[in-house]
Amino acid sequence: MPVVRLYYEDMERLIGASRDTIMSRLAMMGADIGKRAEEEHVDVEFFPDRPDLYSAEGVARAMQGFLGIKTGLVEYPIKEGPIVLQVEESVKSVRPIIGCAVVRGLSFTSEAIESLMGLQEDLHWGLGRNRRKVAIGVHDLSRVTPPFRYFGEDPARKFVPLDFAEEMSMEEMLQKHPKGKGYGHILQGYQRYPLIVDSKDQVLSFPPIINGQLTSVTEETEDLFIDVTGTDGMVHKALNIVVTSLAERGGSIESVRIMRSEGDFVSPHLQPSAWTVKAAEANKLIGFDLTGEELAECLQRMRLGAIANGSEVQVLVPAYRADIMHSWDIFEDAAKAYGFERLDARLPRTVTVGRAHPSELRKAEIREVMAGLGYLETMPFTLTNEKVHFQWMRRSPEGAGAVAVLHPISELHTILRTSLLSSLMEIFAMNQHHPLPQKIFAAGDVVVAKKTRMHLAAASMHSGANFSEIRSAIDAVLRELAIKAEIVPSQDGALLPGRGGDLLVKGRRIGCFGELHPLVLRSFGLEQPAVGMELEWGEL
Repeated sequence: MPVVRLYYEDMERLIGASRDTIMSRLAMMGADIGKRAEEEHVDVEFFPDRPDLYSAEGVARAMQGFLGIKTGLVEYPIKEGPIVLQVEESVKSVRPIIGCAVVRGLSFTSEAIESLMGLQEDLHWGLGRNRRKVAIGVHDLSRVTPPFRYFGEDPARKFVPLDFAEEMSMEEMLQKHPKGKGYGHILQGYQRYPLIVDSKDQVLSFPPIINGQLTSVTEETEDLFIDVTGTDGMVHKALNIVVTSLAERGGSIESVRIMRSEGDFVSPHLQPSAWTVKAAEANKLIGFDLTGEELAECLQRMRLGAIANGSEVQVLVPAYRADIMHSWDIFEDAAKAYGFERLDARLPRTVTVGRAHPSELRKAEIREVMAGLGYLETMPFTLTNEKVHFQWMRRSPEGAGAVAVLHPISELHTILRTSLLSSLMEIFAMNQHHPLPQKIFAAGDVVVAKKTRMHLAAASMHSGANFSEIRSAIDAVLRELAIKAEIVPSQDGALLPGRGGDLLVKGRRIGCFGELHPLVLRSFGLEQPAVGMELEWGEL
């Protein structure tokens, strides 16, 4: 999750409250406050569903309402500006959507620059799917001459990229520049690359890879030109978040006219969206007993516009709130403002006698068996992604029955897991700094073709890991769980040929075990041999 560094003095200036007041209430707004490593700042973790809080300015705006210092909808005036950006047909097949804005009259400090750069990168991750859907460029406007042009350029075009001292071709940047190595795959297969230049053909940005060194932002920068490119409407959401955060620093927003063959438009648009919600529905969902007026007051403290009309409330949601997609999201805001700590502790109205579910009893047996074999239990995430789950494991997604997440908030979490073994490999990858041997297991649900199944997976990594080790482990598990299975050679791509077996019960494959393929180990960055097993136990 995004971690935002908040400098105490900076926050006191932005919010208008003391450090103690801010810190005493910050967690109640939905933040996880980290350890205070330094006296000057605190690192705070926010949930990915609130990208408007990825900067100190966004946090300050929200805290002003939460503390009652400034409530209600924030209005950001937009001055019509003279700057024009021309979009050419050559870029539309590569990266078709662009939004732009100008913010003038800024006075940057080192903290403000750090906040802006952090916001940019967190939005690339949170809304942009690692720049695939959204990429943001921020430029010192004083160093370039409008109008601007956005087009598809020959990869041989050269310019000086950010943080470099000499020219490179765009093609070379994808191979040599750190950002090119990290994000060059987004442009794989395209004959022309996106580029933004000024009237003198000076390069501002090579989205989604890198800006030009020419327009780098410093503490002397006063006016910014912002471009956001991508593939869908999240481009404009990200632009709104950036420009309103800068406006909280005292900047004035100026529009840019974007000229396209299908028609011109002016960017950005900061008009709020209108909603109508009912107090009765809110109370039923969150467990409070609010009147329409009280509900409106709570929403105003969350920086939403809200006017009560009896039990109904007319709500205006600001353009920077990319997370409001349902009335329930509005009710969650109301609950935060009212205070979860004000919920009354009540005894249940019904008296029941609880007992463990049969699957949990079986899972307890599995834990005991695996602990006896020397394995440590882990609890991996239920969500994963196709790259780790299939590509790195050398398995085909065809016929796997993976269930996709409809609106994933991260490129890392796009499907529900269909097996557990890849998650154990990820855990190995993240714990290579710990001593060997490492022996771990997980027992939990997977989802295949929209049906939940219960799996057990285990893996061992050390210099001597081999087939005999995992064969003896699977024999012990089958014996202790009273599962009679036939063992046949495996064709699973995750296992080394000739060093893996499949488990069959009545002719149906219920699992596999063996030595992990060297290409699997390489994909996860593992340098030691590893063995693993996985079986479905829920229906047995």
